[in-house]
Amino acid sequence: MNGWRDIKLKEVSEYVTVGFVGSMADQYIEAGVPFLRSLNIQPFRLNYNDLKYIPESFHDAIKKSKLRPGDVAIVRTGYPGTACVIPADLPDANCSDLVILRPGAELNPHYIAAVFNSSFGQNLVGGNLVGAAQQHFNVTVAKELKLRLPPRAEQDKIAAVLVGLNDLIANNQCRIALLESMAEEIYREWFVRMRFPGYETAAHERGMPLGWQASTAAAMVQVQGGGTPSTEVSQYWGGEIPFFSPKDSHDGAYCLQTEQNITELGLENCASRLFPKHTIFITARGTVGNLVLSGEPMAMNQSCYALVPKLDKKPYFVFAGLRCAVDVIKGVSNSGVFDNVVMDTFKIIPLVNPGDGLRDRYNEVAGPIYEQSLMLRRANARLRATRDALLPRLISGKLRVDALDIQFPPSMQPPPAEAAPRGEAIAR
Repeated sequence: MNGWRDIKLKEVSEYVTVGFVGSMADQYIEAGVPFLRSLNIQPFRLNYNDLKYIPESFHDAIKKSKLRPGDVAIVRTGYPGTACVIPADLPDANCSDLVILRPGAELNPHYIAAVFNSSFGQNLVGGNLVGAAQQHFNVTVAKELKLRLPPRAEQDKIAAVLVGLNDLIANNQCRIALLESMAEEIYREWFVRMRFPGYETAAHERGMPLGWQASTAAAMVQVQGGGTPSTEVSQYWGGEIPFFSPKDSHDGAYCLQTEQNITELGLENCASRLFPKHTIFITARGTVGNLVLSGEPMAMNQSCYALVPKLDKKPYFVFAGLRCAVDVIKGVSNSGVFDNVVMDTFKIIPLVNPGDGLRDRYNEVAGPIYEQSLMLRRANARLRATRDALLPRLISGKLRVDALDIQFPPSMQPPPAEAAPRGEAIAR
């Protein structure tokens, strides 16, 4: 491959170092300098959930682990090798227990992040982990990693293809969040603030519109359990049936794909049945109270419940109501040693029943919003599949882009800070 050469990572980096390692519990504050941890680093993107903050004084005291836009943050423990580029909208940040790579002029940060997130990169990191009790990606090992690197111009084009796909995914994710927030806000406006269609002329009795009833989740949903096929029987696993568990419940209103799938034989040999699309799942053990709708027919393990509306054919009204009651669900589930939702929990979760007309009206309004959200999730699944199929071919040189006229996405434009002086040197 013309112009490709073998390098060590340290040869094309300004420096490779490690984030702060030490106790942090007494340093976190409500607002300050963003402080990234392993859970904030996901393939190709930052996850801002549970983002911590530290004081400016502590940020200045640990200069070695300061981050700036264009740096590549790489996970050391947990999911070692997972990488993303620090974006331009995070001009000042710090981090804990991450490998920090600041690319030199010969290295495109998005390209090297893609290498780490590829199957090749994951195998490369996996073969170089150290530690007995908990394996981690050592910074000394990172510096010595050997790669075959294309010329910078070709890296830029490869990065542009991948970043363009990632930007589409991120844009869709923002639209999904907006749509789901809109559906929940309509519920709150109608059934919490009671500004429903026609509220101006509605008669009230005892503080509630006439015809409404204070109800419970148990009165409005049928609660069903799940089960897990034996993990010792390989024929039960790796099939085409999505198998929902609490670890699949952290991505908004819908679950479209699950970490594990089971076979038809596995479904026959566990206590779960195949629940239809739009079934409401709630996590019941460990992490409790996460509510999602199934985007596909799915089976479910015993750490969750499936909730099927008794009064409506569509689930949106009950789903939104339960999401508004999530603090109550979590509050009544922590009475034992471990958080746990049981069947009787649903008897004390309050839900309002405004009657068939308003429930139907909400389902008609919210249904298309949730369906649009699901459609965008499917689009993102296709975009990720396309990206993941292109990735190994691009970084191996099997698919060449050097002769293509590729438009660079806005997110790859250099941030203003790059034109400014580098500032103080950071210890290697």
